[in-house]
Amino acid sequence: MLTSVNGDCIVPEVLAGKGKSNDVFQNQVIPPRFGQREPEELEELALKQKSLDNQKYQESLRRSLEEPEEFWKEVGQCVTWTKPWDEVLDNTKQPFTKWFVGGELNACYNAVDRHVLAGDGEKVALIHDSPVTKSIRHITYQELQDKVSRLAGALAKMGVSRGDRVIVYMPMIPEAIIAMLATVRLGAVHSVVFGGFAARELRVRIEHAEPKVIIVASAGCEPNRIVRYKDIVNEAIATSSVKPLHCILYQRYNVAFAELDPEYDTLWEDALAMSEPHSCVPVEANDPLYILYTSGTTDSPKGIQRPVGGHIATLAWTMQTIYGMGKNDVWWTASDMGWVVGHSYICYGPLVYGMTSVMYEGKPDRTPDPGAYFRVIHEHGVNGMLTAPTALRVIKRADPEVKFGTKYSTKSLRTLFAAGEHCDYDTLTWARRIFDVPVLNHWWQTETGHSITASCIGFGHSVNPPRYSAGLPFIGYNVHVLRPDGTEADCNELGRIVCKLPLPPGTMSTLYKAPGRFLQVYFSKYHGFYDTMDAGFIDENGYVYVMARDDDVINVAGHRLSTAALEDVVLSHPDIGDAAVIGVPEPTKGEIPLCLFIVKQDTRKAEPEIIRELIKMVRELIGPIAAFHVAAAVRGLPRTRSGKTARKSIADLARNKFVKISGTIEDPTVYKEIKAVLQKLGYAKTAPDPQ
Repeated sequence: MLTSVNGDCIVPEVLAGKGKSNDVFQNQVIPPRFGQREPEELEELALKQKSLDNQKYQESLRRSLEEPEEFWKEVGQCVTWTKPWDEVLDNTKQPFTKWFVGGELNACYNAVDRHVLAGDGEKVALIHDSPVTKSIRHITYQELQDKVSRLAGALAKMGVSRGDRVIVYMPMIPEAIIAMLATVRLGAVHSVVFGGFAARELRVRIEHAEPKVIIVASAGCEPNRIVRYKDIVNEAIATSSVKPLHCILYQRYNVAFAELDPEYDTLWEDALAMSEPHSCVPVEANDPLYILYTSGTTDSPKGIQRPVGGHIATLAWTMQTIYGMGKNDVWWTASDMGWVVGHSYICYGPLVYGMTSVMYEGKPDRTPDPGAYFRVIHEHGVNGMLTAPTALRVIKRADPEVKFGTKYSTKSLRTLFAAGEHCDYDTLTWARRIFDVPVLNHWWQTETGHSITASCIGFGHSVNPPRYSAGLPFIGYNVHVLRPDGTEADCNELGRIVCKLPLPPGTMSTLYKAPGRFLQVYFSKYHGFYDTMDAGFIDENGYVYVMARDDDVINVAGHRLSTAALEDVVLSHPDIGDAAVIGVPEPTKGEIPLCLFIVKQDTRKAEPEIIRELIKMVRELIGPIAAFHVAAAVRGLPRTRSGKTARKSIADLARNKFVKISGTIEDPTVYKEIKAVLQKLGYAKTAPDPQ
């Protein structure tokens, strides 16, 4: 059952697309299809897909690596430049690579103004769907231009100019995007801070970014609570060594009102009313567009700095090449503006491309029920969607037969993309059946800003890639898998995924105020390569399989096993809705896997019976080498707002380490039960309580 390469790297055959399927429970009830497409229509779509010339992908990938100047010059034409570039590529100070050197442009102009000038001012740019406030708003490109230009005028009056920083601390509302665009309209740099961060984390970011202005909403709205954003900002500023000059406050009168400091705060509507529209300020292509701090960073902030020109050009290009979207389509990225996915594919990607982007302020299952995603697709005619695998698992766990979704049609939807963490095959196949569209996994990182690997609709890639794969390398990425000693791994051999330099346009240019750390973190381990710090393998057809963060690969008696591979088997059990596998110490084998799982609400089996079945499944599908025998049920797992499982915090807790609960964890209370369960299993005996 195992493909073993060089004795110590184990890849289950089912994960390499070989051998026995993991669909162990053949009698599992499969929900009906909701798209109601006729067989003839499906056949026509399939033939059309097959007719696309996949050779275009191969040629584009080759040219992007072998003839980068000529190739990326063509991609650069996706946006409007106020000054042409002097040279496409300057790689003299690798990895501080520069693209479109000397060229000047403005991101806000490309996202808003050029569409208005082209006659598309009345086209809807943003649809804000907020079940938590029971409201839906449509904002046209003309309205967006008016609000953005006036807010830019207000920022300019407050002293913001090219290169200055502005922190945006807002929930999922259009004003967050307006604030971002108004900042870059001036050539300034925005830093969006996720609204779940507490005052301490916000203070650290204020001290590091040194913003002239903070733009904040009075409050955010969760299903069971109100988060008072302005109070958090006040506390952060009070304890900060850096004092921003001004604060612009957007009052959410239908959620919560915040008191103003008349000497410091300016109301949003007053700022717009008292300001004239400000024109766009061109910047050099390699000037920073934004700073985005990676989640969970506190004491030592790691601010990803993104260059303007290559980023917006590449994002606009990916809307068609990866996602197959047309400019009259409706696109929905179910994420948060505090994460890179929101930056790239709620804001800049769809708006620079000139299409309609949906912003959703709600949950997949509780606002008000697990039919929420189906309603959004139905009501807004969504054609393409991007979400986290966790959101799909949440719907699947809460409503496996999709009783709440049957009242809505998903016929408008053509494709659904999953990203953020590994998507298990059981969830993938379930989603394909209920949404009646291809569900495609792809892989990218905060550092890259767009996909490293994908199944590209625009290049005619197969919409049925090998199971578990994250697609093929995307254009501009020379992807390799290396062993710990730096030698090239064989096909299907688990190792460290790296990308040969130079990286394509639009990836991070450096870490803000930390170029030395930039070199040390990402480029010191493997000379000439960007270290993704993810583990995986490449099959004989070139498909990339991303199995886990490299520190989530556990070493069982000298055999390296991916926790994601084990989770895939666990999640194929019909009574389990979610799971996390970590490595824990074991005196003989060094490490063994420990599994925490959540049972579905309607299950009738007792926990011991489920555990016995899991042990049998893992033994059959992975093999006895996995040493899988420690498992327990829990009511919840620590998930970040972006949908990732905080496995490292569970592993640290099991090893008696202190766990600092990140402000990104959606439900911090789960740690209390997890600690108690770990102690029953013989771990976390002396662990301090997570805080």
